[in-house]
Amino acid sequence: MSGLVVVGVDGSASSLTAVAVAAREARLHGAGLRVVHACGGPVPWAGPPPQDGRRAWADRVVAEAVDRARAEAPGVETRHVVVAAEPVTVLEAQSRAALLVVIGSRGRGGLAGLLVGSTAVHLAAHGSCPVLVVRGPPRPGGPVVLGVDGSAAGQRAVDFAFAEAALREVPLVAVHTVGGAPGPGSPGAAAPHPDPAAPAGRERRLLSEALAGRRERYGDVPVRHEVVRGGPRETLIEASRSAQLVVVGARGRGGFTGLLLGSVSQAVLHHAHCPVAVVRGEHRVRGEGGRGGGW
Repeated sequence: MSGLVVVGVDGSASSLTAVAVAAREARLHGAGLRVVHACGGPVPWAGPPPQDGRRAWADRVVAEAVDRARAEAPGVETRHVVVAAEPVTVLEAQSRAALLVVIGSRGRGGLAGLLVGSTAVHLAAHGSCPVLVVRGPPRPGGPVVLGVDGSAAGQRAVDFAFAEAALREVPLVAVHTVGGAPGPGSPGAAAPHPDPAAPAGRERRLLSEALAGRRERYGDVPVRHEVVRGGPRETLIEASRSAQLVVVGARGRGGFTGLLLGSVSQAVLHHAHCPVAVVRGEHRVRGEGGRGGGW
């Protein structure tokens, strides 16, 4: 076993979908799966609580999730834990020993409103491993889509995306967006280009340089480079329609500046049509030989 995948559950249909995705991820990586329920949030039922109380309800939630995981990936060693604390605190702590944390896009109880407020942004910004938010079902055979900005921090996202594409045996589509030309005197403004193709050529070189060095390690992964004129938010959401995974860096420059801090990240997490993985620059990347800690 090469590590540990953690999935947060709360008894909702969304979290059960996340369990299925997490189980498949664990199987792909030969990793263990840990099902985690945090019961320190609001009471997850309307009206009086069940007679057997919160803990018995939590036990049923994790039992259902474990059954789903074992049905999805019978060969994966699956265990569970119930923690009496706030979900964001629990999942952030769990991320320190994980290769990946998986969460559903909507929930109830301990994970209620995970994408509506600051919890998802906080976890993606502060977790110690990549965070995969299950927006919709992965499309079998669809590519892995990678948002590229050329920043040094984004290199971890590049590595993550290549590793995912290799394990899934699907192509990688690397996307870089180009906005309008900067105005005179604005940051990044350069000498005029008499050749209108020059800016596009510069952006294609940036994209190639960002992906350099992976061909030798991931020679079997078909890679398509796409330089798209438009906004990164609209571009990634549209690309997600045919993808099985979208990968973005936590912070960047150019087309993906402030991805976790502004409207782009919110839009991708809320509106993508497939799971979205957010990768911070300092994450330990899967495939580097690290183990995910004990159970």
